[in-house]
Amino acid sequence: MITDTHSHLFWERFDEDREEVISRAKEAGVERMLVVGTTLETSKISFELAARHEGLFPTAGVHPHDVQEPDDAIREEIATLCALPECVAVGETGLDYFREYSPHEVQRDWFRWHLELARLLDKPAIVHCRAAHEDTMQILGEFPGVRAVMHCYAMGEEELSPYLEMGHYISFSGVVTYPKNDGNRAAAKAVPADRLLVETDCPFLAPQAHRGKRNEPAFVAATLEVVAELRGVPAKELASQTSKNAAELFSLPAV
Repeated sequence: MITDTHSHLFWERFDEDREEVISRAKEAGVERMLVVGTTLETSKISFELAARHEGLFPTAGVHPHDVQEPDDAIREEIATLCALPECVAVGETGLDYFREYSPHEVQRDWFRWHLELARLLDKPAIVHCRAAHEDTMQILGEFPGVRAVMHCYAMGEEELSPYLEMGHYISFSGVVTYPKNDGNRAAAKAVPADRLLVETDCPFLAPQAHRGKRNEPAFVAATLEVVAELRGVPAKELASQTSKNAAELFSLPAV
């Protein structure tokens, strides 16, 4: 079994063949997929998709690209979704100082709100970090005991320590397969086996073997194979380990 711990199957790029995409994933051994909400609307759709398909698990949150000034109505609805038993995580949340779609202070406010919700519900948080390592590390440190995954980890080995010391998981995407990304590959070798996850972040960031195509959950197998080779373990063993890790973090059915 392979677990794709981060997909956006609600994306419009899947509208014409979503059922086939899910079938291809399962044929490739990807039996479980988290469908990660990025806005209130897409969070609701994530729950609808998961209700229709065995092996899909929803989350709810507002991506740092999409946050505006604090909105109590949106927060109340996100909190209600996150509190549902079928919701496996809070987020996607975090910080993105690369695209500059939302003011930094607003992003930080929403990030803290999501982490407080995760603490209240005792559910893990899914954390996005791009060009914001220092602030991400600092804010996570304000919430000891909150479990989180650094999704689509794209940094190097030198940035790993604070996240691991706080007990968080590290998830690698197709980025780790790109030829010029030696630093990210070094990080993939260094993460302890019991903290390692894999993901697609589809429809974005297809692994090198599928570069230029729309990414989809089936392609996480290619990322897993590269990480397994880096770590010197069989892909089947790494699939089992990362699925076990996902089950523990997100309270999924046992592998």
